[in-house]
Amino acid sequence: MRVSIEALRAATRRAIVAQGYDDGDSDIILDIIMYAQLRGNNQNVIKLLGAGMPADPRAGDIRRVKDGTLSALIDGGWNQGMVVVSRATELAINKAKAHGFGIVGTRGSNSPTGAIGYFARWMADEGLIGFVCSGSPELMAMHGSYEAFLGTNPLAIGIPTAGAPLVFDMATAAIAWYGIHLANAEGEPIPEGVAYDSDGRMTTDPAAALAGAIKAFGGYKGAALALIVEVLTRPLVGALRKEDGTKLDWGNLVFAIDPELLSDDLATFRAGVGDLLARLKKLKRLPGVEEILVPGERGDRFYNSALAAGEIELDEQIWRDLQAVGASIDDAD
Repeated sequence: MRVSIEALRAATRRAIVAQGYDDGDSDIILDIIMYAQLRGNNQNVIKLLGAGMPADPRAGDIRRVKDGTLSALIDGGWNQGMVVVSRATELAINKAKAHGFGIVGTRGSNSPTGAIGYFARWMADEGLIGFVCSGSPELMAMHGSYEAFLGTNPLAIGIPTAGAPLVFDMATAAIAWYGIHLANAEGEPIPEGVAYDSDGRMTTDPAAALAGAIKAFGGYKGAALALIVEVLTRPLVGALRKEDGTKLDWGNLVFAIDPELLSDDLATFRAGVGDLLARLKKLKRLPGVEEILVPGERGDRFYNSALAAGEIELDEQIWRDLQAVGASIDDAD
């Protein structure tokens, strides 16, 4: 069904508020969820359905555990991951603008960070090269195993260009965790070859996959990349663990680089990236390939098309469920 962007944004905000977030946190979470929804990214309103992501009653102040000229470590105080990484991104931007480079790690957040391309693009929009990686609970198997051990461990990179930023955002898993949840909510199978059931058999049943483990993308190479992200978002930032070694929280790492540390100036760098992408678009294409796309281009087109139409296609059941979550505000009134 078609839903107006205005109505979707209002319903999404109500669903966020209904889960216990104040106005400031709700605004941050809303922007990130709508960023995903309007770019066809599965880190979208599905996050608010089912068990949702209620505010943690333990949530307290977000504070800096370490703070240097170029670096900082943030304790998220059991706040929502999107809110914590927003704080980290803002801090990394400020340090990079002042000193050329800023790196900020976080620990102690109570939930995932959503579409981390949002943060990478934010840094690119500020004229910086941005890098973000995020850890998560044990959901993915290491290559050669079917036991959940790694997080889905996404990473994103944002680069300023002469036009729209170049934004690369990927999970190191063969399918995103919320992609499986979305398929389960819509009653659709997941692709073949991306997940195991609890007995180590490949499955296309999203419910069985949720009880099993996700595969890494790209075999041993993807698993190795996931392991690197695991190191950067777990021991490096001091993510908390249970006695058996499994995670208690989410760890994240953000860093921003001023291109002028190496480039003559920002304009020259932007022009150089723009020239590179223009040449890439003109490359000889394989049979059946209509166009060579760069990272983020598909999502930007989806976004621009949705804005032009003023509405977006949404599963009817998901729309009803989203409205039902927000309706609890009216019940409380």
